[in-house]
Amino acid sequence: MTIEYILPTEIEHRSFEIITSELSSMGITIPEEEAPITKRVIHTSADFDYANTMCYSDGAIERVKKLIKAGAHIVTDTNMALSGINKKKLAEYGGQVHCFMAEEDVAIEAKQRQVTRATVSMERAAALPMPVIFAIGNAPTALISLYEMMEQGRFTPEFVIGVPVGFVNVEAAKELFINSDVPYIINKGRKGGSNIAAAIVNAILYSI
Repeated sequence: MTIEYILPTEIEHRSFEIITSELSSMGITIPEEEAPITKRVIHTSADFDYANTMCYSDGAIERVKKLIKAGAHIVTDTNMALSGINKKKLAEYGGQVHCFMAEEDVAIEAKQRQVTRATVSMERAAALPMPVIFAIGNAPTALISLYEMMEQGRFTPEFVIGVPVGFVNVEAAKELFINSDVPYIINKGRKGGSNIAAAIVNAILYSI
């Protein structure tokens, strides 16, 4: 291996050049509209499996960009994802990022009702008075709760970014939305995470 001497401002650009080259050598072509998002996920994770597992509903990217331009807010299921999202860029369109998971009253209510904090957090998000984009990177129960509210006719999300990571109910929770009419960006399988959710949001923001 040879050390490359690259200016700090050029490191990200060089990383994307390498990603593009390696995808080409694998014979993988990502649709043009999806490429900035999928490549940024690969850049965040150094995991090329995402080239094959990232899924987009029809018209998803156009839809989510339209929501952001109209001032939609974003709700995440972790403060880590909230920290990673470019809030300054989102604010240019009037949007804000919320995470209710660590709020004391959410924890108290969840304990009293014997449900997860993710469930209560999604209910709080559903009560927001503006369109909401959900960026779920950790808790499959967040996706399940959103789906249950849909089934009960209580709330329908405008858009779901569903990339929770783990082993319990992760794949099944993602499949709920892949088989729904809600527009989505979802990574099939067990992989994902708060950093992936933030990377997807940022890739969308940077491509508007």
